[in-house]
Amino acid sequence: MASFSMEDFVGTGSLKKLLPKLLDDGWDDVPTLKIMNTEDMSAINMNQAQKDALEMRSYLHDRSLMQYADKLEASGKCLAELLNLGISDLSSQFAMKRGHIARFMDRTSQCEADPIPSSFSLPARKPSNPPSRNPSMFKNPSISTQPKLQAMSTRSNIAYDSTIEQSIADFKIKDGYIFKGVVASLPDEPRACGCIQPLPIVDDVAPYSSIENISVQKLTPEYKIGMERLVKTKTPPMRVSDLWRDKPSLLLCIRRPGCIMCRAEAHKLYSKKPIFDALGINLFAVLHEHIESEVRDFWPRYWGGVVLLDKNMDFFKALGGGSLLKDKFISGFLFNPRARANYKRAKAMGIEQNFKGEGEIKGGLFIVGKGKSGIAYQFIERNFGDWAPLAEVIEIGTKLQNQQLNRENSIASRDFE
Repeated sequence: MASFSMEDFVGTGSLKKLLPKLLDDGWDDVPTLKIMNTEDMSAINMNQAQKDALEMRSYLHDRSLMQYADKLEASGKCLAELLNLGISDLSSQFAMKRGHIARFMDRTSQCEADPIPSSFSLPARKPSNPPSRNPSMFKNPSISTQPKLQAMSTRSNIAYDSTIEQSIADFKIKDGYIFKGVVASLPDEPRACGCIQPLPIVDDVAPYSSIENISVQKLTPEYKIGMERLVKTKTPPMRVSDLWRDKPSLLLCIRRPGCIMCRAEAHKLYSKKPIFDALGINLFAVLHEHIESEVRDFWPRYWGGVVLLDKNMDFFKALGGGSLLKDKFISGFLFNPRARANYKRAKAMGIEQNFKGEGEIKGGLFIVGKGKSGIAYQFIERNFGDWAPLAEVIEIGTKLQNQQLNRENSIASRDFE
Protein backbone atom coordinates (compact mmCIF):
# COMPACT_ATOMS: atom_id res chain seq x y z
CA MET A 1 0.00 0.00 0.00
CA ALA A 2 1.28 3.45 -0.91
CA SER A 3 2.39 5.53 2.08
CA PHE A 4 1.16 9.04 2.96
CA SER A 5 4.67 9.99 4.06
CA MET A 6 5.97 12.81 1.82
CA GLU A 7 9.51 11.53 2.15
CA ASP A 8 8.43 8.11 0.91
CA PHE A 9 6.41 9.63 -1.92
CA VAL A 10 9.20 11.80 -3.39
CA GLY A 11 11.83 9.10 -2.83
CA THR A 12 15.39 9.73 -3.98
CA GLY A 13 14.47 11.31 -7.30
CA SER A 14 14.23 14.84 -8.67
CA LEU A 15 11.39 15.91 -6.36
CA LYS A 16 13.49 15.50 -3.23
CA LYS A 17 15.27 18.83 -3.66
CA LEU A 18 11.87 20.52 -3.96
CA LEU A 19 10.68 19.50 -0.49
CA PRO A 20 11.51 22.86 1.20
CA LYS A 21 9.72 24.77 -1.56
CA LEU A 22 6.72 22.44 -1.42
CA LEU A 23 6.50 22.97 2.34
CA ASP A 24 6.65 26.76 1.98
CA ASP A 25 3.87 26.77 -0.61
CA GLY A 26 1.53 24.51 1.36
CA TRP A 27 2.08 21.28 -0.62
CA ASP A 28 2.91 19.45 2.60
CA ASP A 29 0.87 16.26 2.38
CA VAL A 30 0.57 13.57 -0.29
CA PRO A 31 -3.16 13.85 -1.14
CA THR A 32 -2.79 17.57 -1.83
CA LEU A 33 0.46 17.18 -3.79
CA LYS A 34 -1.13 14.59 -6.08
CA ILE A 35 -3.73 17.05 -7.33
CA MET A 36 -1.23 19.75 -8.28
CA ASN A 37 -2.05 21.09 -11.74
CA THR A 38 0.11 22.45 -14.56
CA GLU A 39 -0.17 26.06 -13.46
CA ASP A 40 0.84 25.14 -9.91
CA MET A 41 3.90 23.29 -11.21
CA SER A 42 4.93 26.33 -13.23
CA ALA A 43 4.38 28.61 -10.24
CA ILE A 44 7.14 26.85 -8.28
CA ASN A 45 9.38 26.53 -11.37
CA MET A 46 9.25 22.77 -11.74
CA ASN A 47 11.41 21.50 -14.58
CA GLN A 48 10.15 18.85 -16.99
CA ALA A 49 11.87 16.01 -15.15
CA GLN A 50 10.13 16.99 -11.91
CA LYS A 51 6.75 17.28 -13.64
CA ASP A 52 7.23 13.83 -15.15
CA ALA A 53 8.27 12.45 -11.76
CA LEU A 54 5.16 13.81 -10.05
CA GLU A 55 2.89 12.38 -12.74
CA MET A 56 4.56 9.00 -12.58
CA ARG A 57 4.66 8.80 -8.78
CA SER A 58 1.00 9.84 -8.49
CA TYR A 59 0.07 7.07 -10.93
CA LEU A 60 2.08 4.51 -8.96
CA HIS A 61 0.69 5.72 -5.64
CA ASP A 62 -2.87 5.19 -6.89
CA ARG A 63 -1.97 1.61 -7.78
CA SER A 64 0.12 0.77 -4.69
CA LEU A 65 3.27 0.29 -6.77
CA MET A 66 5.55 2.84 -5.11
CA GLN A 67 8.25 0.22 -4.57
CA TYR A 68 9.17 0.70 -8.23
CA ALA A 69 9.11 4.51 -8.26
CA ASP A 70 12.83 5.22 -7.82
CA LYS A 71 13.86 2.69 -10.48
CA LEU A 72 11.26 3.91 -12.96
CA GLU A 73 12.19 7.55 -12.45
CA ALA A 74 15.90 6.80 -12.76
CA SER A 75 15.25 5.35 -16.22
CA GLY A 76 14.61 8.87 -17.51
CA LYS A 77 11.38 7.79 -19.20
CA CYS A 78 8.10 9.63 -18.70
CA LEU A 79 4.92 7.78 -17.72
CA ALA A 80 3.64 7.53 -21.30
CA GLU A 81 6.88 5.91 -22.42
CA LEU A 82 6.85 3.47 -19.50
CA LEU A 83 3.27 2.45 -20.27
CA ASN A 84 4.30 1.62 -23.83
CA LEU A 85 6.95 -0.86 -22.67
CA GLY A 86 6.23 -4.55 -23.02
CA ILE A 87 5.84 -7.06 -20.23
CA SER A 88 9.31 -8.49 -20.77
CA ASP A 89 10.90 -5.02 -20.63
CA LEU A 90 9.17 -4.09 -17.38
CA SER A 91 10.15 -7.42 -15.87
CA SER A 92 13.80 -7.41 -16.99
CA GLN A 93 14.58 -3.71 -16.55
CA PHE A 94 12.72 -3.00 -13.33
CA ALA A 95 12.21 -6.47 -11.79
CA MET A 96 8.46 -5.84 -11.78
CA LYS A 97 6.34 -8.85 -10.82
CA ARG A 98 3.86 -10.09 -13.38
CA GLY A 99 0.83 -9.30 -11.23
CA HIS A 100 2.20 -5.82 -10.60
CA ILE A 101 2.72 -5.35 -14.33
CA ALA A 102 -0.96 -6.03 -14.93
CA ARG A 103 -1.85 -3.43 -12.30
CA PHE A 104 0.64 -0.96 -13.80
CA MET A 105 -0.69 -1.40 -17.34
CA ASP A 106 -4.32 -0.95 -16.30
CA ARG A 107 -4.89 2.73 -17.08
CA THR A 108 -8.62 2.65 -16.41
CA SER A 109 -8.75 1.89 -12.70
CA GLN A 110 -7.06 2.51 -9.40
CA CYS A 111 -6.55 0.00 -6.64
CA GLU A 112 -8.64 1.99 -4.21
CA ALA A 113 -12.38 2.22 -4.35
CA ASP A 114 -13.90 5.65 -4.89
CA PRO A 115 -10.89 7.37 -6.51
CA ILE A 116 -10.80 11.14 -6.37
CA PRO A 117 -12.50 12.54 -9.46
CA SER A 118 -10.31 13.60 -12.40
CA SER A 119 -12.02 16.98 -12.33
CA PHE A 120 -10.62 17.71 -8.88
CA SER A 121 -7.93 20.38 -8.94
CA LEU A 122 -6.38 22.31 -6.10
CA PRO A 123 -4.15 25.29 -6.79
CA ALA A 124 -1.10 26.07 -4.68
CA ARG A 125 -2.44 28.16 -1.87
CA LYS A 126 -2.77 28.17 1.85
CA PRO A 127 -6.50 27.75 2.54
CA SER A 128 -8.33 29.44 5.32
CA ASN A 129 -10.39 27.40 7.72
CA PRO A 130 -14.07 27.92 6.84
CA PRO A 131 -16.32 27.34 9.84
CA SER A 132 -19.25 24.94 9.77
CA ARG A 133 -22.36 24.31 11.80
CA ASN A 134 -25.07 21.68 11.95
CA PRO A 135 -28.22 20.91 13.95
CA SER A 136 -28.36 17.79 16.07
CA MET A 137 -29.56 15.50 13.29
CA PHE A 138 -30.44 15.75 9.59
CA LYS A 139 -34.12 14.94 9.44
CA ASN A 140 -34.15 14.35 5.68
CA PRO A 141 -30.63 13.51 4.51
CA SER A 142 -31.78 12.45 1.07
CA ILE A 143 -32.44 16.06 0.06
CA SER A 144 -29.58 17.19 -2.12
CA THR A 145 -28.29 20.75 -2.06
CA GLN A 146 -25.78 22.42 -4.32
CA PRO A 147 -22.54 23.10 -2.45
CA LYS A 148 -21.36 26.67 -2.39
CA LEU A 149 -17.86 26.63 -0.99
CA GLN A 150 -16.40 29.52 0.87
CA ALA A 151 -13.70 31.40 -1.01
CA MET A 152 -10.16 30.70 0.03
CA SER A 153 -7.12 32.96 0.01
CA THR A 154 -5.21 32.62 -3.23
CA ARG A 155 -1.77 33.29 -4.57
CA SER A 156 -2.82 32.93 -8.21
CA ASN A 157 -5.88 33.62 -10.35
CA ILE A 158 -6.88 29.96 -10.72
CA ALA A 159 -10.59 29.38 -10.08
CA TYR A 160 -10.53 27.27 -6.92
CA ASP A 161 -14.21 27.18 -6.00
CA SER A 162 -15.47 25.81 -9.31
CA THR A 163 -13.04 22.88 -9.37
CA ILE A 164 -13.78 21.92 -5.77
CA GLU A 165 -17.51 22.18 -6.37
CA GLN A 166 -17.21 19.94 -9.43
CA SER A 167 -15.22 17.34 -7.51
CA ILE A 168 -17.81 17.22 -4.76
CA ALA A 169 -20.57 17.12 -7.36
CA ASP A 170 -19.04 13.88 -8.63
CA PHE A 171 -19.96 12.37 -5.24
CA LYS A 172 -23.42 13.96 -5.23
CA ILE A 173 -26.18 11.75 -3.88
CA LYS A 174 -29.29 11.64 -6.07
CA ASP A 175 -32.79 12.29 -4.81
CA GLY A 176 -34.42 9.23 -3.26
CA TYR A 177 -31.13 7.75 -2.04
CA ILE A 178 -31.48 5.81 1.22
CA PHE A 179 -28.60 6.61 3.57
CA LYS A 180 -26.63 3.63 4.88
CA GLY A 181 -25.63 5.19 8.21
CA VAL A 182 -26.58 4.54 11.08
CA VAL A 183 -25.70 0.91 10.41
CA ALA A 184 -23.92 -1.12 7.75
CA SER A 185 -24.76 -0.89 4.06
CA LEU A 186 -26.81 -4.09 4.13
CA PRO A 187 -28.85 -5.68 6.93
CA ASP A 188 -27.14 -8.56 8.64
CA GLU A 189 -28.26 -12.13 8.04
CA PRO A 190 -28.06 -15.40 9.98
CA ARG A 191 -24.84 -17.29 9.30
CA ALA A 192 -23.91 -20.95 8.97
CA CYS A 193 -27.38 -21.97 7.72
CA GLY A 194 -29.07 -20.10 10.54
CA CYS A 195 -27.03 -21.67 13.34
CA ILE A 196 -25.37 -18.33 14.15
CA GLN A 197 -27.61 -15.30 14.64
CA PRO A 198 -26.27 -11.79 13.93
CA LEU A 199 -25.51 -9.49 16.82
CA PRO A 200 -28.16 -6.89 17.69
CA ILE A 201 -27.35 -3.40 16.37
CA VAL A 202 -28.75 -0.11 17.62
CA ASP A 203 -30.98 1.71 15.15
CA ASP A 204 -30.54 5.25 16.47
CA VAL A 205 -27.71 7.74 16.34
CA ALA A 206 -25.94 8.04 19.69
CA PRO A 207 -26.99 11.05 21.79
CA TYR A 208 -24.48 13.90 21.81
CA SER A 209 -24.24 13.61 25.59
CA SER A 210 -22.65 10.16 25.18
CA ILE A 211 -19.54 11.60 23.47
CA GLU A 212 -19.13 15.26 24.44
CA ASN A 213 -17.23 14.57 27.69
CA ILE A 214 -15.04 11.73 26.43
CA SER A 215 -11.39 12.04 27.45
CA VAL A 216 -8.82 11.30 24.72
CA GLN A 217 -5.06 11.47 24.38
CA LYS A 218 -3.24 12.67 21.27
CA LEU A 219 -0.80 10.04 19.98
CA THR A 220 0.28 11.70 16.71
CA PRO A 221 -0.02 15.14 15.12
CA GLU A 222 -1.35 15.76 11.63
CA TYR A 223 1.38 14.66 9.27
CA LYS A 224 3.47 17.33 7.54
CA ILE A 225 6.88 17.14 5.86
CA GLY A 226 9.71 16.53 8.31
CA MET A 227 7.55 15.91 11.38
CA GLU A 228 8.50 13.46 14.08
CA ARG A 229 6.74 10.14 13.54
CA LEU A 230 5.16 10.17 17.01
CA VAL A 231 4.47 12.69 19.73
CA LYS A 232 7.67 12.47 21.79
CA THR A 233 6.28 13.89 25.02
CA LYS A 234 3.22 12.18 26.42
CA THR A 235 0.35 14.59 26.03
CA PRO A 236 -2.17 15.04 28.83
CA PRO A 237 -5.73 13.83 28.32
CA MET A 238 -8.09 16.34 26.75
CA ARG A 239 -11.83 16.75 26.45
CA VAL A 240 -12.77 15.55 22.98
CA SER A 241 -15.37 18.28 22.41
CA ASP A 242 -12.48 20.75 22.16
CA LEU A 243 -11.73 19.17 18.77
CA TRP A 244 -14.96 20.39 17.21
CA ARG A 245 -15.34 23.67 19.09
CA ASP A 246 -14.61 25.71 15.93
CA LYS A 247 -14.95 23.21 13.06
CA PRO A 248 -16.85 19.98 12.38
CA SER A 249 -14.86 16.79 12.91
CA LEU A 250 -14.85 13.33 11.40
CA LEU A 251 -13.76 10.59 13.81
CA LEU A 252 -12.88 7.20 12.36
CA CYS A 253 -13.03 4.59 15.14
CA ILE A 254 -10.45 1.93 14.26
CA ARG A 255 -11.05 -1.62 15.45
CA ARG A 256 -7.34 -2.51 15.22
CA PRO A 257 -4.63 -0.49 13.40
CA GLY A 258 -2.91 -3.65 12.16
CA CYS A 259 -6.11 -5.01 10.60
CA ILE A 260 -5.98 -5.09 6.81
CA MET A 261 -9.57 -3.87 6.47
CA CYS A 262 -9.12 -1.04 9.00
CA ARG A 263 -5.98 0.11 7.21
CA ALA A 264 -7.75 0.02 3.85
CA GLU A 265 -10.63 2.15 5.10
CA ALA A 266 -8.31 4.66 6.75
CA HIS A 267 -6.19 4.96 3.59
CA LYS A 268 -9.23 5.37 1.35
CA LEU A 269 -10.73 8.06 3.55
CA TYR A 270 -7.53 10.06 4.09
CA SER A 271 -6.78 10.06 0.35
CA LYS A 272 -9.76 12.44 0.04
CA LYS A 273 -8.21 14.93 2.46
CA PRO A 274 -8.32 17.86 -0.06
CA ILE A 275 -12.11 17.54 -0.21
CA PHE A 276 -12.47 17.50 3.57
CA ASP A 277 -10.11 20.49 3.81
CA ALA A 278 -12.35 22.39 1.38
CA LEU A 279 -15.42 21.47 3.43
CA GLY A 280 -13.74 22.62 6.64
CA ILE A 281 -13.79 19.21 8.35
CA ASN A 282 -11.05 17.97 10.66
CA LEU A 283 -10.02 14.31 10.37
CA PHE A 284 -9.19 12.10 13.36
CA ALA A 285 -8.54 8.39 13.82
CA VAL A 286 -9.52 6.93 17.19
CA LEU A 287 -7.85 3.85 18.72
CA HIS A 288 -9.00 1.99 21.83
CA GLU A 289 -5.59 0.59 22.78
CA HIS A 290 -2.07 1.99 22.56
CA ILE A 291 0.62 -0.29 21.13
CA GLU A 292 3.40 2.07 20.05
CA SER A 293 4.77 -0.18 17.31
CA GLU A 294 1.28 -0.44 15.81
CA VAL A 295 0.83 3.33 15.82
CA ARG A 296 4.20 3.69 14.07
CA ASP A 297 3.15 1.22 11.38
CA PHE A 298 -0.24 2.89 10.95
CA TRP A 299 0.84 6.56 10.83
CA PRO A 300 1.48 8.14 8.37
CA ARG A 301 1.55 5.17 6.01
CA TYR A 302 -2.17 4.47 6.13
CA TRP A 303 -3.43 7.62 7.87
CA GLY A 304 -1.77 11.03 7.90
CA GLY A 305 -4.18 12.79 10.27
CA VAL A 306 -4.19 13.07 14.04
CA VAL A 307 -4.46 9.76 15.92
CA LEU A 308 -6.27 9.76 19.27
CA LEU A 309 -6.42 7.21 22.07
CA ASP A 310 -9.82 6.51 23.63
CA LYS A 311 -8.52 4.49 26.55
CA ASN A 312 -11.95 3.95 28.10
CA MET A 313 -13.45 2.92 24.73
CA ASP A 314 -16.25 5.47 25.14
CA PHE A 315 -16.60 6.17 21.41
CA PHE A 316 -16.85 2.45 20.77
CA LYS A 317 -19.48 2.09 23.49
CA ALA A 318 -21.45 4.96 21.96
CA LEU A 319 -21.51 3.09 18.66
CA GLY A 320 -23.10 0.15 20.46
CA GLY A 321 -25.73 2.17 22.29
CA GLY A 322 -23.81 2.09 25.56
CA SER A 323 -21.99 -1.25 25.30
CA LEU A 324 -19.19 -2.53 23.10
CA LEU A 325 -20.09 -4.26 19.85
CA LYS A 326 -17.97 -7.43 19.70
CA ASP A 327 -17.83 -10.46 17.47
CA LYS A 328 -15.66 -13.58 17.38
CA PHE A 329 -13.29 -14.47 14.56
CA ILE A 330 -15.09 -17.70 13.70
CA SER A 331 -18.65 -16.41 13.83
CA GLY A 332 -17.91 -12.87 12.67
CA PHE A 333 -15.45 -13.64 9.89
CA LEU A 334 -15.11 -17.26 8.85
CA PHE A 335 -18.91 -17.83 8.81
CA ASN A 336 -19.71 -14.35 7.50
CA PRO A 337 -19.52 -14.02 3.68
CA ARG A 338 -19.77 -10.23 3.82
CA ALA A 339 -16.79 -9.94 6.14
CA ARG A 340 -14.79 -12.26 3.88
CA ALA A 341 -15.75 -10.12 0.86
CA ASN A 342 -14.55 -7.04 2.75
CA TYR A 343 -11.26 -8.80 3.41
CA LYS A 344 -10.80 -9.62 -0.27
CA ARG A 345 -11.50 -6.00 -1.18
CA ALA A 346 -8.79 -4.80 1.20
CA LYS A 347 -6.36 -7.53 0.10
CA ALA A 348 -6.70 -6.39 -3.51
CA MET A 349 -5.31 -3.00 -2.46
CA GLY A 350 -1.94 -4.57 -1.64
CA ILE A 351 -2.13 -3.87 2.10
CA GLU A 352 0.04 -5.60 4.68
CA GLN A 353 -1.43 -6.79 7.97
CA ASN A 354 -0.60 -8.23 11.35
CA PHE A 355 -2.59 -9.71 14.20
CA LYS A 356 -1.33 -7.63 17.12
CA GLY A 357 -3.83 -6.25 19.57
CA GLU A 358 -7.52 -6.72 20.32
CA GLY A 359 -9.57 -7.19 17.16
CA GLU A 360 -13.09 -8.14 18.25
CA ILE A 361 -14.38 -4.69 19.23
CA LYS A 362 -16.12 -3.18 16.23
CA GLY A 363 -15.56 0.38 15.11
CA GLY A 364 -17.34 2.91 12.97
CA LEU A 365 -17.43 6.60 12.12
CA PHE A 366 -18.85 9.82 13.54
CA ILE A 367 -19.25 13.25 11.96
CA VAL A 368 -19.83 15.83 14.67
CA GLY A 369 -20.99 19.37 13.96
CA LYS A 370 -19.31 22.53 15.20
CA GLY A 371 -19.74 23.41 18.87
CA LYS A 372 -22.67 21.71 20.56
CA SER A 373 -24.68 21.18 17.37
CA GLY A 374 -24.54 17.41 17.75
CA ILE A 375 -23.78 14.23 15.83
CA ALA A 376 -24.59 14.75 12.17
CA TYR A 377 -23.79 11.22 11.00
CA GLN A 378 -22.89 7.85 12.47
CA PHE A 379 -21.85 4.61 10.80
CA ILE A 380 -21.49 1.27 12.58
CA GLU A 381 -19.23 -1.55 11.46
CA ARG A 382 -21.84 -4.29 11.51
CA ASN A 383 -19.68 -6.78 9.58
CA PHE A 384 -15.92 -6.80 9.99
CA GLY A 385 -14.54 -4.40 7.37
CA ASP A 386 -17.73 -2.45 6.58
CA TRP A 387 -16.91 1.07 5.34
CA ALA A 388 -19.03 4.20 5.59
CA PRO A 389 -20.01 5.08 1.99
CA LEU A 390 -17.80 7.96 0.90
CA ALA A 391 -20.61 9.70 -1.01
CA GLU A 392 -22.65 9.85 2.19
CA VAL A 393 -19.77 11.24 4.22
CA ILE A 394 -19.09 13.99 1.66
CA GLU A 395 -22.80 14.78 1.35
CA ILE A 396 -23.06 15.31 5.10
CA GLY A 397 -19.94 17.50 5.04
CA THR A 398 -21.49 19.58 2.26
CA LYS A 399 -24.70 20.03 4.24
CA LEU A 400 -22.72 21.15 7.28
CA GLN A 401 -20.96 23.80 5.24
CA ASN A 402 -24.14 24.94 3.49
CA GLN A 403 -25.86 25.46 6.82
CA GLN A 404 -23.00 27.60 8.07
CA LEU A 405 -22.94 29.64 4.88
CA ASN A 406 -26.72 30.15 5.03
CA ARG A 407 -26.44 31.27 8.64
CA GLU A 408 -23.64 33.71 7.80
CA ASN A 409 -25.59 35.10 4.84
CA SER A 410 -28.65 35.55 7.03
CA ILE A 411 -26.64 37.45 9.62
CA ALA A 412 -25.05 39.59 6.92
CA SER A 413 -28.48 40.41 5.46
CA ARG A 414 -29.83 41.50 8.84
CA ASP A 415 -26.77 43.66 9.45
CA PHE A 416 -27.18 45.26 6.02
CA GLU A 417 -30.80 46.07 6.69
